[in-house]
Amino acid sequence: PQITRNGSLPITIHHQSWSSSSPSTVKLIYMDGRLQEFTQTMKASHLLSQNPDCFLCSSESMFIDTIVPQIHEEEDLCLGQLYFLLPLSMSRVPLSFRELCLLAIKASAVLESSSSSRRTKDGGPSVAAHGRRCRAPTGFDAPRLEL
Repeated sequence: PQITRNGSLPITIHHQSWSSSSPSTVKLIYMDGRLQEFTQTMKASHLLSQNPDCFLCSSESMFIDTIVPQIHEEEDLCLGQLYFLLPLSMSRVPLSFRELCLLAIKASAVLESSSSSRRTKDGGPSVAAHGRRCRAPTGFDAPRLEL
């Protein structure tokens, strides 16, 4: 497993490409489980101004027992990346294993739902057939959690 300098373990969300013809998007997951996708890069300030009680973070910078790094308002949100819009109260305390797992499960469920509905509309197979999984590296492999 990948281990950070302070011994925390990052969470990883694995997925296959939805469709070779679909463009990459900026994916934003809200705490209520909504997924919003954008087809162009944008400044974080665009979303932060609409959600003043929240902060943005990248799914790639969330680690157990560390404070989640906030994305600065002048940063560009990149295509192909997954972001979370979290309440400001979560910006001051280290992220627990339980919270990280809940966020990963929420992300996996909303991405699976979005992908399945998109692929079904296109007449193609659901991405579930391609083995999407969400796991927290712990040093051993556990069976896939079906949602």
